[in-house]
Amino acid sequence: MAEFCTACPRACGVRRDVGELGVCKSPASLRVGRAALHMWEEPCISGSRGSGTVFFSGCNLGCVYCQNKDISRGASGKEITIDRLAEIFGELQLKGAENINLVTPTHYVYSIAEAIVKAKKRGLKIPVVYNCGGYESVKALKYLDGLIDIYLTDFKYADPQIALRYSGAEDYPEIAKKALLEMVRQCPQPLFDKRGIMTKGVIVRHLLLPNRFEDAKKIVRYLYDTYQNKIYLSLMNQYTPVGEMKEYPELRRPVHRYEYDRLVDFAVNIGVEQGFIQEEGTVAESFIPVFDGEGV
Repeated sequence: MAEFCTACPRACGVRRDVGELGVCKSPASLRVGRAALHMWEEPCISGSRGSGTVFFSGCNLGCVYCQNKDISRGASGKEITIDRLAEIFGELQLKGAENINLVTPTHYVYSIAEAIVKAKKRGLKIPVVYNCGGYESVKALKYLDGLIDIYLTDFKYADPQIALRYSGAEDYPEIAKKALLEMVRQCPQPLFDKRGIMTKGVIVRHLLLPNRFEDAKKIVRYLYDTYQNKIYLSLMNQYTPVGEMKEYPELRRPVHRYEYDRLVDFAVNIGVEQGFIQEEGTVAESFIPVFDGEGV
């Protein structure tokens, strides 16, 4: 039977089952670049033992500034079965992972759901984190209801024209708002264990881009006014210029410290109390993992 892909809001309609590739550049079969303990997420996600992070190849956004282009453009990764993915979840749990962290999972959402069900039947007990770019189909998210414990999502843009320029998705703000509403419906209250590790909830990330301070303020204001203490906000300063960026001169530099401090101050001044901020020193390519097939 034909499978015309509508897994994400792009709704490309391609036949991935016969090798056609859409925006995400991904086949129908699962492709994974790395599955290992990862220490560089928010403290309540990584904890002291590391987050059991599974990096999926491909991406439905294709942001021009992506620091993980080797994997997000679908050029790297190993194809595996749903059954193997379920095994990987169990292996990460045995290694002491605080959680299973699904990075860029959007285009594999239905296969991942099947793998989670299999893994839970085999004894998976740690929380499952859905780590995405925010450009999600509400229909697909509803399919995950009851399987995901933590949504770790981006909210990249408030301005449709900025979203169009950097991610080719003019409808990103509208889509991200609807998706976040569904995430919070599923996980309406942040919960933590006695060690401070999140077991349930929603964390919304915003990566501050150079020369986009006003857009960032709009995002922070919207998130706080809409959700207040139902979510945690993670403000990120780790933007790393990748390549020459000839067509995007405004993105050729890192974010200045004073720009980031202004955004943090703005968040605090409007009342944000539940959040995470980054220290200096995060702008470095050494923070980009090597997608060498470890754990796959």
